[in-house]
Amino acid sequence: MTATSMLDNALANFDQTARLLKKEFPADLLTKMRDPKERIELRISPEFSDGKSHTLRAFVVNHNRALGPCKGGIRMTGSVTLDEVTALAMEMTWKCALIGVPFGGGKSGIVADPATLNPHDKETLIRSFTRNAQRHIHPLVYIPAPDMGTNEQDMGYIKDAITYSRGQATTQGCYVTGKPVILGGIPGRREATGRGVATTVAAAFQTLGRQLQGATAVVQGFGNVGSVAAAALAELGVKIVGVSDVHGAIYSKTGLDFPALAAHVRQHRTVTGFPGATKLTGTKLLTVPCDILVPAATGNQITEQNAPRIQARVVAEGANGPTTPAADRILEKRGVFVIPDILCNAGGVFVSYLEYTQETQQEQMTETEVRTRLTGRMQEKFALVHQTARSRRLSMREAAMVLAVRNVALALQARGSLP
Repeated sequence: MTATSMLDNALANFDQTARLLKKEFPADLLTKMRDPKERIELRISPEFSDGKSHTLRAFVVNHNRALGPCKGGIRMTGSVTLDEVTALAMEMTWKCALIGVPFGGGKSGIVADPATLNPHDKETLIRSFTRNAQRHIHPLVYIPAPDMGTNEQDMGYIKDAITYSRGQATTQGCYVTGKPVILGGIPGRREATGRGVATTVAAAFQTLGRQLQGATAVVQGFGNVGSVAAAALAELGVKIVGVSDVHGAIYSKTGLDFPALAAHVRQHRTVTGFPGATKLTGTKLLTVPCDILVPAATGNQITEQNAPRIQARVVAEGANGPTTPAADRILEKRGVFVIPDILCNAGGVFVSYLEYTQETQQEQMTETEVRTRLTGRMQEKFALVHQTARSRRLSMREAAMVLAVRNVALALQARGSLP
């Protein structure tokens, strides 16, 4: 079978949605939503601690601004491409439209492996990116956030670089989200995506009439999203039987001692080597028996090759684009309940919106307030997507996409056709 890219998958999902909406909206309006508004490629040349200037590539993509300024994280990997960033920006458009925040979809990418950078060089790289991309970063244009390879400290560097360049103590308005609380960040932002995943899993089990307490879960990816989702599921009484990270996977049929596993990861920076667990490949972990599978690593992990062997009853997409369209059809035919990514992992952008409003209005929110609003919004949108899926006889992904694309199309119509 020919391998497909994340952009291929994103476009295929959109094209399927456009067919479902062709009686509601003109074809030219739907076509207008397919391509990104802007795709920018930058060359940045930070000087690292070796005394040499290193020329690197970076990307900024704004997909759609119909609902508001573009929102999306900065992905830093050695293999990130402009097409991958484009796919992620498109995904953010639908995610923001579905979860109900006034943002469009954007994304950035820096082609560098953070594992090869010492802290000084990574800070230098982030500040170099900010200087070069500064004309694209603004509360009314594009607001970045952490993504794979970047974190809240990096967002602090971005805010500092912008304020320094303007001779100000702080920014007027929110230029970046996911930053440290001490710099105007919001409590609970780091955990928001993972907690949102757990909230939608709980809603799915309630919908299916199944007991969550005692259910088993496998979590692929033990980074920010996967580790928090696993912890939140464990709090709800779910037995975590398998986890993986970039170094490998571990499995225990009787369940992993989650507090002990978390302590092991803090000490060793990997899940591998955890006492009492069986070592597996990451590929094998996806197909072990479990009630809940949370792909929270990278895209294209569930494919038409392994979808027939997935044994989970519920797949909760913590990552962006983890399931290919071909695999989607297989899972649907097999009766696997899939919580699509634009719903399942939208907790992060919702709390980013709370951070955006907090900083814009110069207010403060407590973590309790953040969690309450996050839980309420995730439950509300899950119910809406599920109701739409039932009433229109669609899959959960089709229903989520129909709702999201419709919202963007309505915004475009409301703006009018003239520039």
